Amino acid sequence: MSFAALSLRDVLRVPSTPVSMNLANFLSYLLPPVLSYFGVAVLVVMPRTQSLRVALWPLVALLALRATLSFDFSLGNPEGIAMFLIATRALEWTLATEPLQRCIRPVNSTPSVIMDVLDLAVNLRGYGWNWSKRLHVPRETRPLTRMRFVGCAMLSAGLHILISGILCTAIRSFSPNTFGSFRGGTIFDGTLPFFVRYLRSAIITIISIFNGYCSIQAVYDLCIVSAVLILRQDPAQWPPAFDAPWKATSVNDFCARRWHQMFRQTFLFLGGDPLSLMFGTVGRIIGGFLASAAFHDIMAVPFNGHMEPLGMILGFGAMAIGAVGERTFLQWTGRRVEGLTGWVWTMTWLILCSSLTIDGCARAGMFGSPSIIEGVAPLRALVEHLVMAFDAWLRTF
Repeated sequence: MSFAALSLRDVLRVPSTPVSMNLANFLSYLLPPVLSYFGVAVLVVMPRTQSLRVALWPLVALLALRATLSFDFSLGNPEGIAMFLIATRALEWTLATEPLQRCIRPVNSTPSVIMDVLDLAVNLRGYGWNWSKRLHVPRETRPLTRMRFVGCAMLSAGLHILISGILCTAIRSFSPNTFGSFRGGTIFDGTLPFFVRYLRSAIITIISIFNGYCSIQAVYDLCIVSAVLILRQDPAQWPPAFDAPWKATSVNDFCARRWHQMFRQTFLFLGGDPLSLMFGTVGRIIGGFLASAAFHDIMAVPFNGHMEPLGMILGFGAMAIGAVGERTFLQWTGRRVEGLTGWVWTMTWLILCSSLTIDGCARAGMFGSPSIIEGVAPLRALVEHLVMAFDAWLRTF
């Protein structure tokens, strides 16, 4: 380790060995960056505070780095990616030249700086704020009465947790000793014939995409329950996370509208906006996808300590090429990619691109985490038996 790195660890008072999560370590390492993050959120909704934000942001970044270096983030603990988001969102707020304004508030509520700051700090999409430009908000189909809304969220959470557990077990069962464990491994089995190899990887990719969808939806539903039932937030503050992504008829439709938009503004800030200054709209698209690749690579590191930038860059880069290609097609022909042909194109390109990203996740050991059905032995055994039998059948070709 370099002298500079050693000096930085000493200055930040990082423990010599990673610590585990307990109350004392939470108060010492995690709470300081969280409080400084809220401090920036307070300042960014107030006028004439940019100089204070500029002075505060280095402290936020150093405290977030200190927490990241201090904790044992192995096996997929989420605190590391949370620190990354704290630092990047605080930086975006630091660079804002005008106060951020809340455009949508709960019915019958009075303006409150405290409630605005709390909403801003946890509102990943920026729904109801002027900083998240051209955000697509899916149409609401759930009842908006408080208890019925919470009931729908609880049922949805339970269903998606169960499905995610089944899908996660299915993925691991394809190769329990490689990418089904934290050791990691490729989804492209080089011992299989060409067609079978990529058919198998495509199946794993499709299952993984649906598993990601169910996992994110379940977490979102659980957040709804706590926010609406306990914190008494308005159901209207929680629009749907997804907009039926399986119905997408173009790559742009899938990425910009139908898939979740939780980190959209972060990706545009980190990659899209800088590249747009040089290459316009094309740079904005490519930069956003490259920032997403970097984010997913950082998210994968804690599982087995391996970075997989190539798979992430190739996968998300190919998605960017598809999105730019659709824009070029519109300019040349005056026609949008849509309809049944657009759906076939989108799903095909999505599977091809995502297989590279999923392979990076598999190599990083992301599928090694135990699923929710681990404790339900009969169901787990059934899923494992069916998937292993199917995998063995594929290998007969």
